[in-house]
Amino acid sequence: MYMKFELPKLEYAYDALEPYIDAKTMELHYGKHHQAYLDKFNAVLEKNPQLKFDSAEEILMNLNKLDVSEDDRKIIKNMGGGYVNHAFFWKLMGPEKEVDNDLVAEIKIAFGSVEDFKTKFNSAAVGHFGSGWAWLARDENKALKIYSLPNQDSPLTLGHQPVFGNDLWEHAYYLKYQNRRAEYADNWWNVLKLI
Repeated sequence: MYMKFELPKLEYAYDALEPYIDAKTMELHYGKHHQAYLDKFNAVLEKNPQLKFDSAEEILMNLNKLDVSEDDRKIIKNMGGGYVNHAFFWKLMGPEKEVDNDLVAEIKIAFGSVEDFKTKFNSAAVGHFGSGWAWLARDENKALKIYSLPNQDSPLTLGHQPVFGNDLWEHAYYLKYQNRRAEYADNWWNVLKLI
């Protein structure tokens, strides 16, 4: 039976990430953009009642095995990816740090230092052409990798587990930063809870 997904509750006020992410951007990003991904994702799932799944993440992990038309597969990839990526994104951020010391230690081993890691991650974010995401993910061998993906593509479709990602779509930053993606990428570390 078709299970309808819902917009996850935002755990902080729209203005809680000020001055780094403004309230108007949060309101539009969460309430309009994320809602639109969700609505279109739910619509394509309702159209395909043969799909059985435990989570939206499971759908993306099995994207290439789904018994759906190629057009619906594209919608699932884009709208399901948008839904999953954003649900994850909101949880990563907050007004208070909740540092994951194990992750910090692992980053230091993999990248030399937290500062070196941030430089490499920001390079992936700023160097990404067009819309997409910069990701820190664990590959199939559990090794940490930095890369960017276009549009709403998810590391899940590659068999990788996202650790965190920064949204590079203009709707994530344009009202405050206009074309200054590098400034947005630098400031985003102030609202990422984990490191």
